Amino acid sequence: MSSPPSALEIAQALIRFPSVTPTDAGALPYLRDLLGKAGFEAELVSFEAPGTPPVLNLYARFGAGKPNLAFAGHTDVVPPGDKALWRFDPFAGEIADGELWGRGACDMKGGVAASVAAALRFVARAAFAGSISFLITGDEEGPAVNGTVKLIDWALAKGETFDHCILGESTSVETVADTMKHGRRGSLNGRITIHGRQGHAAYPQIADNPIRALAPILTALRSPPLDSGNADFEPTNLEVVSVDVGNPAHPIQHRASEEEERIYRPPARRPE
Repeated sequence: MSSPPSALEIAQALIRFPSVTPTDAGALPYLRDLLGKAGFEAELVSFEAPGTPPVLNLYARFGAGKPNLAFAGHTDVVPPGDKALWRFDPFAGEIADGELWGRGACDMKGGVAASVAAALRFVARAAFAGSISFLITGDEEGPAVNGTVKLIDWALAKGETFDHCILGESTSVETVADTMKHGRRGSLNGRITIHGRQGHAAYPQIADNPIRALAPILTALRSPPLDSGNADFEPTNLEVVSVDVGNPAHPIQHRASEEEERIYRPPARRPE
């Protein structure tokens, strides 16, 4: 009987699936087949919601007894950006300088690969009383509405129970596994909408540019600090991830037409 694949081999295989949210590209079917051959009951489940694309998820379990140790994680990744700026193809899984290169190597196909490799070796050794489960989503880097929460609800509705859970997210600082966190500080997402009035950039006195109002608001939100953190968690932080104004025109490249000059030019003063 051949030995199970190593964590490195599994990670390379996962990286080679260009699973940019919400596209799976074969990553979860690969894990389903890998775990299924080892005796896991593995099932792919798709969820969707209005305004969001359908997303594939995976639940797998070996054994029926307690305790049930679950490994959670995700195989979706953020877009790679300009591939020409990468040293290696982001979906090639190259090994160089003693490291694995590719989108998701750290966050978090590497973590999923490590947990799967460990589980495959453990279940192949001998019988044990408990169970090992996997809760793997393809919707962590996107809207995150068709992933873990729905997958857990689906599993609980089937009568599944969980006693412990390990998430192999990338928390290491200098070497693998040098940092472990026993909880999650949580997160809150918000959106600020500021309404202005359209106008030509050359005549700001008759327009209302909402971007001007946004800068002091963002500054105020970041000062003073929300808290100082504690022994277990860093201070709470506020991150601005996107500023979108929906303006396709570039005023530097655009020269006002005679009609615009006539409309926007302030009326001339009459001589006293």
